[in-house]
Amino acid sequence: MSGIEDLSQRLQDLHQRTVETPLFNPVFQLAHDLSRELESGEITLDDFEALIAECEVAALGERAHRLQTMVSPIGDEANETALEDTLETEDFAAFRAQWERPQLHAVFTAHPTFLLTPDQSDAVAAAASGGPAITEACVGGERPQVTLPYEHQRAMRAIGHAQGARDAIVAQLLAHARKHWPDEWHELAPLPFRFASWVGYDMDGRTDITWSNSIGFRLSEKAERLARYVAALEEIDADHALLAELRPAADYAAERAQDFAADLSDPAALSVAANRLTASDPRKLLSLKRYIDALEAEAKASADGERAVALKTLAAAMRADGLGMGWIHFRVNAKQLHNAIRRRIDPEGNLDLASKGAVVHINRAIEAIEPRRSNFGALAIEASTAIRQFLAMAQILAHIDEDAPIRMLIAECEEPATVLAALYFAKLFGIEDKVDVSPLFETESALEHGGRFLDELLAEPIYQDYAKKRGRVAIQTGFSDAGRFVGQIPASLAIERLQGRLAAAIDANGLNEVAALIFNTHGESMGRGAHPSKMADRLDWALSPWAKRRFARAGIKLEPEVSFQGGDGYLWFATPELARAMLTRIAVLRPAETSVDVPKDMFYVRTDLSLDFYRAVKDHQREHLESGTYNRAITAFGLGLLNSTGSRVSRRQSDLSADREMSLRQIRAIPHNAVLQQLGYPVNVIAGIGEAADGNYEEIGALLEASPRGRELVRLVRAANALASVKTVAAYGELFNSAYWASRPYRGTEGHLTYACEALSEYLVKDDRVGVFRRLASRLRVDAMKLHRLLAFVPDDMPTENREDKRRMIGVLQALRLALFQAMFIRAVSVPLFSRANDVSRDDVLEMVFTLRVDEALAQLRRTFPTHFPGIAQFDLAEPTDWPDSGDEGYEAIHRDYIDPIERAHGLSLRITTAIANIFGAHG
Repeated sequence: MSGIEDLSQRLQDLHQRTVETPLFNPVFQLAHDLSRELESGEITLDDFEALIAECEVAALGERAHRLQTMVSPIGDEANETALEDTLETEDFAAFRAQWERPQLHAVFTAHPTFLLTPDQSDAVAAAASGGPAITEACVGGERPQVTLPYEHQRAMRAIGHAQGARDAIVAQLLAHARKHWPDEWHELAPLPFRFASWVGYDMDGRTDITWSNSIGFRLSEKAERLARYVAALEEIDADHALLAELRPAADYAAERAQDFAADLSDPAALSVAANRLTASDPRKLLSLKRYIDALEAEAKASADGERAVALKTLAAAMRADGLGMGWIHFRVNAKQLHNAIRRRIDPEGNLDLASKGAVVHINRAIEAIEPRRSNFGALAIEASTAIRQFLAMAQILAHIDEDAPIRMLIAECEEPATVLAALYFAKLFGIEDKVDVSPLFETESALEHGGRFLDELLAEPIYQDYAKKRGRVAIQTGFSDAGRFVGQIPASLAIERLQGRLAAAIDANGLNEVAALIFNTHGESMGRGAHPSKMADRLDWALSPWAKRRFARAGIKLEPEVSFQGGDGYLWFATPELARAMLTRIAVLRPAETSVDVPKDMFYVRTDLSLDFYRAVKDHQREHLESGTYNRAITAFGLGLLNSTGSRVSRRQSDLSADREMSLRQIRAIPHNAVLQQLGYPVNVIAGIGEAADGNYEEIGALLEASPRGRELVRLVRAANALASVKTVAAYGELFNSAYWASRPYRGTEGHLTYACEALSEYLVKDDRVGVFRRLASRLRVDAMKLHRLLAFVPDDMPTENREDKRRMIGVLQALRLALFQAMFIRAVSVPLFSRANDVSRDDVLEMVFTLRVDEALAQLRRTFPTHFPGIAQFDLAEPTDWPDSGDEGYEAIHRDYIDPIERAHGLSLRITTAIANIFGAHG
């Protein structure tokens, strides 16, 4: 087996044997063959590494190809032509209406999806942009530690490329208007996209982000954006008069950013930094309105058309971003707001915040508020996380950027009183006219009761006044957790229904003049809401044409917003070429617009079928989530299958002590989805679709085929199913099969492994994992058979490209990893016996290895078997000694034969994790 092609062919040959015996598992058999060759010395871990590196390069190439396919064409000229072909040429008013509001808000978040190293990200982006092919130069290196500053730097880099791409589109729109409406074009103020970030501002589930971090990041973003404005104006006119003000302003912001990057735990140090920021200074800019007006006036007066376009393009950038790289989003949890509001209006804790009385009570409190002044000292000593957020926002608006509004996202928000509590604090600190409070709907309960929530909230006069003042109603929907709790298909349908309920609530309460800003947060994987087929499906999945038509028919302006999460999301903007292509595809598709004059989609007409289908899939997904079998299988390896991909922990912080027993509810949505990919079956996308059609395949198939929405659902299911393998799920259970280990040396072919296999067999004889995986695989197989019957009635309108090649590559990678796990198990059980130390026994270490808590196991083994001891020569003593009577001896052989190979095998297995994720298209 000299290379991947040989292994792929071997796997294909093994698949033929399933005809002879249905229970035969080709993935596990290939893993067994590789394990025998490794243990016999026929191949080594060096050979494994070479095979894995070959797969890594191929998988990165697949990732680049997918990226390029989704956004093609690449290249400025091609994208300019593509956009030009869609632009209005007759009606200037219609043209302005299209482009003076964002077609899309894009939010760059710090979700932990920094799977690729910087070198790998650069290689994928370069290849997707038409650059050189990917080579082994970018694989096998050290993974950088993903820290908050690292995440922020990568986010700003992506936003910078997005800004450049938007400038190019704005310049094209202005040039188009100048050409077609030469007497009116100066009235155009394009705003096709708006960018935002919550990197450094998201406090939900985190204690490592301090208020000073947030202020420091905001100042550094101000400095960076001012520097970019300066560079753009220098390009127009190196001697422009406004440069004399903008350059010092950029320097001033950079100096203040340095102040807040320092340790401010000492009140004296904080006082110095705060006083510098709050003091009057001729270089201190808080608004760009004067500069925007000046640039627009100069453009209008200029006889040079190209210069006028450039000046208006810069003015448009200032109008979009303000004094930052984009708008910012703070995020808190509803419980944090509840604790804060109780301190103010219910210190005895007698008020039920879910009651009507709570709403009345908070309304009265809002009406009675006298705004409070605040300063950095108040911010520094505030103990409440939620109140600290409002104090930080107040300081940002007062001393950094007074124009750009700030979003306040509220996680786990299920009661109108929670939103009113946020309005209370916004008014308390005098910032209610600059803060958009946005409840998040992502749990099954929130989605199920979200319509009632919105009806009640929008009926409140205080909220109505606030919405009119802000000019928008803002909500957030979460495809990640919703997909985890109810499955991705039901999640999308439930979110779509909630979006329609928002349109109805706005209309019913006469708020049609305000915009609906809907922030749909999804990741880059199928299981977390990123439709992989084409860009139109990706955009429609987050906000469907049906939902958009509900707003259009009510005359409500729609502001769609999506997330680009972490390293995976930033890839779309990793080069200027990709950013231009991405934004052009979106601009061409016009996601903020829809036509109401279209035939009815049968999916929404035949609710007797579609509603039952939705409920059946949701019930099936819930059964998995609540099943002990599913929980045990998915958490069998803990999170040890995954690389560290972010600065935020992957488990809920309150559960870190519960290492022995792990529940799916402890694992966040991203690692949960990532584990499903690594085990070989995207359960939260595929499961239940077949069962929901059981007994009615033809009629449901006909409905899905006749419906644009139905075909879109099927394309997602097919894309996931194309990479899914029930045999792989079953193969992982066989690692814990006592009979396998007992039988392995039975014929005398591996006599040197007799002790290790006997020990493993004896240890695993009572282990439940083999049975758990078999039961899960059986259930998945039955559902998959029903899915196959259903799909036979729905033509495949977009077959997965190179489907079998991708499946075999994943199969080979899975076999390589299973062989590495066997090597780790064999060596772990072969380590010489040792006594319990630090309350950790040998069995504990074995279980650490079996659950892939390998770093912990190795640390314990290294403590037990050290390679260095104190030497007698270290001491300067007058009295002689004859002991020790031999040289100091460490446990180098144990390290060489057991500990070091376990560490290396584990490291190689994590490289396989990255390769599999790349074939799926994303981490988690």
